[in-house]
Amino acid sequence: MINDSPHFYWSLFRFEHWNMYLVASETGLCRVDTLTNERETPEEEAEEAIRKWIFRHFSNRQLSDGQLIRSEEHLQPYMAQYEDYFAGKRTQFTFSLDLHGTPFQISVWKALLTIPYGLTASYSDVAGKIGKRQAVRAVGRAIGANPVLIAVPCHRVIGKDGTLTGFRAGLTMKQKLLEIEAADYTCISAARWGNIKVGSMPS
Repeated sequence: MINDSPHFYWSLFRFEHWNMYLVASETGLCRVDTLTNERETPEEEAEEAIRKWIFRHFSNRQLSDGQLIRSEEHLQPYMAQYEDYFAGKRTQFTFSLDLHGTPFQISVWKALLTIPYGLTASYSDVAGKIGKRQAVRAVGRAIGANPVLIAVPCHRVIGKDGTLTGFRAGLTMKQKLLEIEAADYTCISAARWGNIKVGSMPS
């Protein structure tokens, strides 16, 4: 059991017909994903998915019963910003993130955080942004492993020719997110993006 780790709090969130769940540690938001509706209830599916994710990313340890807590109150500050985003009232998330991955994955996720609202970038653009131009496939895998959908905007990464590419929550949702942002499907120029530094994650 994880006896020396902070508690994890979670809640369900719904956007149109998509059921989602949000998970936060005591440090910040650490997981946002959609549900597949394969289990009898969204609550069962979410809790099972969360426990599996924590097991994989926290040294194969299991949570004790009291360390995974369903709490809309604790998640409300995060859900409020997601609600504003979906309503077209927010272009940037300001809450803290608690991202867990390899150093390479985190470098990719930090790069995603610098793609401006309403703009898009290609996989090779992201690879160039982190100084790994030959690692496009590895960058693609890291983008696919992004643990915090939307706030870490992997949906802004598209094909060089402007086509939509893979998205864990499905291309329909990816298209919807880009519509909310009135996104330009012409990938951001290297010169324009070059002025945006890859900085630390929101805190």
